[in-house]
Amino acid sequence: MKIHEYQDDCQIPCLRNLAEGPQESTNRSFKLSIRRFLGPRRMRLVERYINNIINWYARLRGKSNKQPSSSTNASVISLKAGDWVRIRSLGEIEITLDHFRRFKGCSFAPEMVKYCDTEQQVLKPVERFVDERDLRILRTKGIVILDGLTCQGMGSFGRCDRNCSLFWREEWLEKIDGPTS
Repeated sequence: MKIHEYQDDCQIPCLRNLAEGPQESTNRSFKLSIRRFLGPRRMRLVERYINNIINWYARLRGKSNKQPSSSTNASVISLKAGDWVRIRSLGEIEITLDHFRRFKGCSFAPEMVKYCDTEQQVLKPVERFVDERDLRILRTKGIVILDGLTCQGMGSFGRCDRNCSLFWREEWLEKIDGPTS
């Protein structure tokens, strides 16, 4: 059977496009090439430096600045599987984020906003995970996966059907005794 005989919704006709890669914007491909060139450690240093420059500029204009995520003091709780938590409000979470919307390296995705001020159950704490960008296994503390909260594909990355678990910092959560409703 030839490729052109398959239906239009089949993935086989688009294999050539997948092999060539998605057509990215110039800005995104530039950022990606810098990230690959610098590597993760140098990229964190550059982002910290950029965050400090943005804070300096904000102070000149008389606006509030955002501290680098490593210097933010937030209460840490030790969560285990089965614990019930309330996800803090968006305002409380945004206080902890830097200019790149991260806290201690963990991004707060736009898709996570809809879960703010809800009660959820902890599925499991994350001790290590595979970082697909750098192809390494990373160890972590203070991150949990909440039961049933998965990524539905974000607009900034395009459509994705993987249904990955969202990572939640313990500083964004408040432990409760059980569901109130």
